Amino acid sequence: MAGKRYKQLSEKIDNTKSYGVDESSTLIKELKSAKFDETIEIAMNLNVDPRHADQMVRGAVVLPNGTGKTVRVAVFAKGAKADEAKAAGADIVGTDDLVDQIKEGIFNFDVVVAAPDCMGLVGKIGRILGPKGLMPNPKTGTVTPDVATAVNNVKGGQVAFRVDKKGNIHAGIGKASFDAEKIAENITAFISAINKQKPASAKGRYIKNAALSLTMSPAIKLDLAELADIK
Repeated sequence: MAGKRYKQLSEKIDNTKSYGVDESSTLIKELKSAKFDETIEIAMNLNVDPRHADQMVRGAVVLPNGTGKTVRVAVFAKGAKADEAKAAGADIVGTDDLVDQIKEGIFNFDVVVAAPDCMGLVGKIGRILGPKGLMPNPKTGTVTPDVATAVNNVKGGQVAFRVDKKGNIHAGIGKASFDAEKIAENITAFISAINKQKPASAKGRYIKNAALSLTMSPAIKLDLAELADIK
């Protein structure tokens, strides 16, 4: 049955064309088939070689309409910074106690934020956090003295991105229940952030491929010329 449903959804997409941001934002809503609110996912392949440090594409963007996902934030902070993080809505705030919790394998959070003076502590569990993609990093705004803003950004729809060794980037940028206009705004904000990270040493077409899909839908090819013009 799933195969039949997938085929029916595929028939709504013209595979001979590439879709613009507005058109794809409308079409993606027509591909909803699951009983839950599916995530809108964007997948891209960039013309970069991440083995070279100057071609690593990494950063974060706060989507104008959020991701539609509830994000749990753990913050390494002490003193006044800890109070600021709690006031901003952090789910967990701690120091040594948080280190112990992570060492025990308890991960009741999705993102880790750290004040700079706590990075020594975080370093002790870097081998645990790193492979899970949870290590705080200044490039994604998760190592900062302004922990309150970091918590607000993450809770408000910040998406971190990082190119993998094959030049791919993948991110959730909304939900199928979003209005088409809000989907388009989120796509534009995400592509703008990617374009701003274009390495000076990257030659030729920067975005080689890009597609939009739902959790359980076929993909819509995006118009690369239009994406290249998004500043």
